[in-house]
Amino acid sequence: MNDRKQQFAELHKPGDPLILYNIWDAGSALAVQRAGAKAIATGSLSVAGAQGYDDGEKLPFETILANSRNIVAAVDLPVTIDLESGYGADPAAVGDAVGALAETGAVGINLEDQDIANAGIRGPAEQALRVRAAAETGMFINARTDLFIQTPLNEHDRALAEQALERARAYADAGAGSFFIPFAADEELIGHICEQSPLPVNCMIMPDSIPIARMAELGVATLSYGPGPWMAAMANLEQQASRVYSG
Repeated sequence: MNDRKQQFAELHKPGDPLILYNIWDAGSALAVQRAGAKAIATGSLSVAGAQGYDDGEKLPFETILANSRNIVAAVDLPVTIDLESGYGADPAAVGDAVGALAETGAVGINLEDQDIANAGIRGPAEQALRVRAAAETGMFINARTDLFIQTPLNEHDRALAEQALERARAYADAGAGSFFIPFAADEELIGHICEQSPLPVNCMIMPDSIPIARMAELGVATLSYGPGPWMAAMANLEQQASRVYSG
């Protein structure tokens, strides 16, 4: 795993972002690999939805492990798994879950700071303990903050960016390899975070996102598509099926 992890870490280049077109199973991973991907990343909503579950750690953990094994076996690229908030009530349990995932051959995870059970966000110090437990397994940790998701758009300001940077520093000290800011969309704020973050910054591509070339100019190191690819695939499937059944 170490060589693949190093390969994956080196792909995070500010100004020349790694593009992660998120997948949900071995078949979709192969399709994205054939398209020219440099790494494979799952999206939690997509993986859960493909199995008939809602997002939010509703998918059984054993299913995540089995899915990860299948994906790793199918492709020749580094694989990172969206593990949501870590499938653990405390740092030790997070470490156990991430350690089990490492045994599937995946090299990294997404680890978010939202508290799914209580519909809030953990404090930076508390979350740093969870990041540290995950990082001690040897996995590459893409530490995600949900600040921009849980804060109304009209409150996305420099103060919120500073809160995010406080978390970036705490997560870096705990051993994270990158910092994920989904739903951050303002150019000035993204540029400021990229300039000040001790970690390479990951942004999410959405229908109204800043163009990829501009994201690169701002210093973004990784761009991921989240549930977008799965949602598009399912919409196309339903459309095609509707044509069949409509006669």
